[in-house]
Amino acid sequence: MINKINTLSQNTRLIVACAISAVIILLWDQFILGPIQAEQEAEKVAGSTQEVKAPQIKAEEYTFTDRETVIGKTLKSHERIHFENNLVKGSISLQGARIDDLLLKKYNTTADKSSENEVLFSPGHTRQAYFAEFGWVKAGEENLTVPDNKTMWQADKDGLKAGETLNLSWVNPQGVKFVITISLDENYMFDIKQRIENKSGVAVSVSPYALISRLHDEVEASNLVVHQGAIGVLGGKLKEVSYSDLVEENKQEYKDKTEWFGFSDKYWLAAIIPGAAKIDHVKFTHAPFHNHNHYQTSMIGSPETIQANDSSQVEFRLFAGAKELNLLDDYEKKFNIKLFDRAVDFGILYFITRPILILLHYFYTYLGNFGAAILLLTVFIKLLLFPLAHKGYKGMNRLKDLQPKMAALKEKFADNPSGFQQALIELYRKEKVNPMSGCLPIILQIPVFFALYKVLYVSIEMRHAPFFGWIKDLSAPDPTSIFNLFGLIPIDLPNFLMVGFFPLLMAVTMYLQQKLNPEPTDPTQALVMKLMPWVLLFMFASFPSGLVIYWAWSNILSIMQQLFIRKLEGGSRKVRTKSS
Repeated sequence: MINKINTLSQNTRLIVACAISAVIILLWDQFILGPIQAEQEAEKVAGSTQEVKAPQIKAEEYTFTDRETVIGKTLKSHERIHFENNLVKGSISLQGARIDDLLLKKYNTTADKSSENEVLFSPGHTRQAYFAEFGWVKAGEENLTVPDNKTMWQADKDGLKAGETLNLSWVNPQGVKFVITISLDENYMFDIKQRIENKSGVAVSVSPYALISRLHDEVEASNLVVHQGAIGVLGGKLKEVSYSDLVEENKQEYKDKTEWFGFSDKYWLAAIIPGAAKIDHVKFTHAPFHNHNHYQTSMIGSPETIQANDSSQVEFRLFAGAKELNLLDDYEKKFNIKLFDRAVDFGILYFITRPILILLHYFYTYLGNFGAAILLLTVFIKLLLFPLAHKGYKGMNRLKDLQPKMAALKEKFADNPSGFQQALIELYRKEKVNPMSGCLPIILQIPVFFALYKVLYVSIEMRHAPFFGWIKDLSAPDPTSIFNLFGLIPIDLPNFLMVGFFPLLMAVTMYLQQKLNPEPTDPTQALVMKLMPWVLLFMFASFPSGLVIYWAWSNILSIMQQLFIRKLEGGSRKVRTKSS
């Protein structure tokens, strides 16, 4: 009986313990974990100011509006201040003091000069929302109201031009005055000064912040050619985080010395330069938002206490524009912005890619056409590599002269492959021929080829740059096709059949160049080499036309070079024969 009572008591205690545990778990989830998660989600809402707990926006209450409607509505209600210089134009929203409307006057959406200007920044509540925001967050326990993304600022003028300053001000209920002074240079750089004047009678503690926020409809796929995503120079090193990586990790935080940070696209850059401002940390973040992806790069300054009747000021800079190398170099020197030129994705071949771009631009200043500059650059590279290429071509010509002897050895050792290889090596040794020397010209061209590919793909100077005739954009594929007789037959073709004149010229010249070289002794290798020009024909059809023009012209120069070297070698042999 006692055992039964003990067993019952143990079962009862077990049931009670389980019930209490369940209640505790439910209460923890409801009152502790739930609010924490909600708070974390609130911080991720698009348009929120980094660490500020922005109010949640219910999905059914949030609607997207087209860009023109948002800007037009706020302009009519005098909630925007227009700015413009020779390169950019746009407006600043007085609600939230956001720079959220910026067009690039120098660049159009297509090669047609009459097309619309490229849009860089767009306001919130648009599907392409992309803006910069500056402000403060509380750093102390005092009852202090700070401006947020709903605050309506007062402006001291109606517009902003290059060299002018615009003052936005707001006074909180405690008497603390917040001032954001914005100026714009003649290019793409904004100067932002954040000033706080404490007239509240008590000390207040704040931290300044600066952020760049944007929405994307889709997660950007990884691109092996050019980086697109969050970027910055942190701790003296370039840091690149693709959009897809941010989606996987959601947040990356850095406490290293920050030179600059922001978002990099193929041709455009939006970056914040803290300058002398003391930074607590920088964050790259991602959060899903209404079937979109919200990305944000932000920084929080070190906390500062402003005594009563005292003031404090920090200064930032905002670059928002095209990644023009000369301009980035100028800003790097003028404001001591380390590695600012690396916003252009030169890749691991930086030491080759950057000089090629500089040289290409130098030729362009004299020729006035980037296509012609590419042709001249190719000649320059050929002349530069001529001594090594000459040695390689001599080796190939010697191999071609040995073709009859190699064929005889192949027939002699038809049933003895190892014997054939030994006899072939002995022939090379006797004739003092290096079979690998013929590869030298091709090996030398590979890094130059990839570096030039980088230049043509990522450099803003190549974008919409015309050549002659039908090539209106050297950064785009050749628009013609042999399958509609280069446009004579008015039919639309699928992309894989768009094989234009220059890809065809490249393949033909590659085939002719192969005919000047000795054929591989292995039948399989020989077949692969014969097929290669026609395989590359379809591969290169989708490459930038400037790159294909370079390769075709390089092949033509190589053929001329080989014929010239062969003629020299033939003359030398005749002289040696006569003298003997």
